[in-house]
Amino acid sequence: MPAKSTATAPSSQGEATRAVVQEFLAARLAGDTERLVALFADEVDWLLAENPVVPWIRPRTTAAECAAQFTELMEGTVPQDARASVDAFLVDGADAVLMGHLSGTVRATGRSFEGPFALRLTVEDGRITRHHLYENSLSIAEACAP
Repeated sequence: MPAKSTATAPSSQGEATRAVVQEFLAARLAGDTERLVALFADEVDWLLAENPVVPWIRPRTTAAECAAQFTELMEGTVPQDARASVDAFLVDGADAVLMGHLSGTVRATGRSFEGPFALRLTVEDGRITRHHLYENSLSIAEACAP
């Protein structure tokens, strides 16, 4: 009898990770910061290149701080101009990587920004413990500059 291959069988951990990330994306889209707080772990490994001219880009570690990033982003940008597309959504066990393109307009300056992004999330026990975002921070900083 041939050996059964598990290479194509989805892992329950991977399925759980995908479900949490999809819930995270839905909560972001809906602006549900209460749900975002519940999705983030008490302490989060947050990485986003610090940028002193961009008010919503700063270090964060708690679930509330991480969820607040969405509110700060919406306050600093023109919501109807915000665009994000996901071109790839990869899951490997507890880790997920989303890659795509984002764009928007800074409210204070009226300038736009755009560029590719990659987001690495780690989900442990149903909560996001790692949020590493790589984006075109130069474009965002230029759009924020007076």
